[in-house]
Amino acid sequence: MQMPVRQTNVLAIISLIAGILGWTLLPLVGSLGAIITGHMARGQIRREPDRYDGNGLAIGGLILGWGSVIIALLSLIVIVLFFGGLATVLALSGQH
Repeated sequence: MQMPVRQTNVLAIISLIAGILGWTLLPLVGSLGAIITGHMARGQIRREPDRYDGNGLAIGGLILGWGSVIIALLSLIVIVLFFGGLATVLALSGQH
């Protein structure tokens, strides 16, 4: 008896592509798309392992998506702290 061929989950492919776009052309939209479709793909693959393949693609998309979001948040924190510190230094020195 021949095993049925498992198809690669389309959402996993979309997750990986969106994750790459999140680092290049569409930072916010691509990253959020990668995270959402990556979780959806992993859920489908877990529910129907005999039908779907592509867990690695989904994980890759999730890593790229979450990595982009984390770096964006850290960058925002650094910018706020830098300008907040700059404003404090200027206020203390009497220069407005």
